[in-house]
Amino acid sequence: MRTSKELILATKTFAQEDRRRSWAETLVTLALMLTFLVITFMPLPIAVRVCSSVLCGLLYVRMFVVYHDYQHHAILQKSKPASWLMQAFGVYILAPQTIWKRSHDHHHSHNSKLTITGIGSYPTLSKQKFLSLTKRQQRIYLINRHPLTVIFGYFTLFIYWLNVKSFVQSPKKHVDSLVALVFHLAAGAAVWYFFGGLTFFLAWFLPFFLAFAIGSYLFYSQHNFPSAQFRENHDWTYDYAALSSTSFMVMHPVMHWLTGDIGYHHVHHMNSRIPFYRLRETMRNIPELQQVATTSWSPVEIWRCFRLKLWDADKGRMITLKEV
Repeated sequence: MRTSKELILATKTFAQEDRRRSWAETLVTLALMLTFLVITFMPLPIAVRVCSSVLCGLLYVRMFVVYHDYQHHAILQKSKPASWLMQAFGVYILAPQTIWKRSHDHHHSHNSKLTITGIGSYPTLSKQKFLSLTKRQQRIYLINRHPLTVIFGYFTLFIYWLNVKSFVQSPKKHVDSLVALVFHLAAGAAVWYFFGGLTFFLAWFLPFFLAFAIGSYLFYSQHNFPSAQFRENHDWTYDYAALSSTSFMVMHPVMHWLTGDIGYHHVHHMNSRIPFYRLRETMRNIPELQQVATTSWSPVEIWRCFRLKLWDADKGRMITLKEV
């Protein structure tokens, strides 16, 4: 195994953008996303509209990964059109730039550290710390990690945490959170008023709900899986967190494409400047990145990840509430 500095240096070879490919990936994703969104409004058989709604939601996930890479300075930097596009998409997808970048950068700098705040991620505590909390604090902690909190990420993570909470706490710093909320509510109301309840559900609610549920679960499971390792601040290192606290999510090639290869999450955490379309190539060429824990969309794997609540330092693994 190479040392942390050697390994990070090895990944820098792949942190080089192909500008034409970045634009091609972005524009193809946008074109498909808008095509399926338009179809959900059309007077077509309900099965066609439902399928288009689901595909639109999945393409929201892919476009979010493109947006996420832009915020990491991995693609399309120093481009005015890209800047305007990404600012607009951040508002549309309820992840405006100021709060998203601040919280997500914090996540990368503190991935797998034991914390109750959960800034940029879901909170994780040690068993010892959890037992020292009041009953109310324990309930809040468990609610934050509850499966329904993750699945209903549309309301919990995107509407409340990224917008309502950020604006209430820092109105001057997060005006774009207010803009995103107002736009989202107004646009949703307009769709309902002009097109009716069914179109509102298929064209507005379902794509967002599906995209945010998938995104929230991906974010949760790739850092909360049975063999994930957590550390106190003084024992934490960047490369160890990437390799031991971040998983590679195995999925069908089509799902890898629709999720922008974010399943290669450990590679992304090793070097966030690697464009999403080069993550697979990076893993293939660096042996150290091939020996990591995996997760998947299997219902059994989902159940295993959701059961995990606390870090047990004595056992060296995450444990369920029943094990406390």
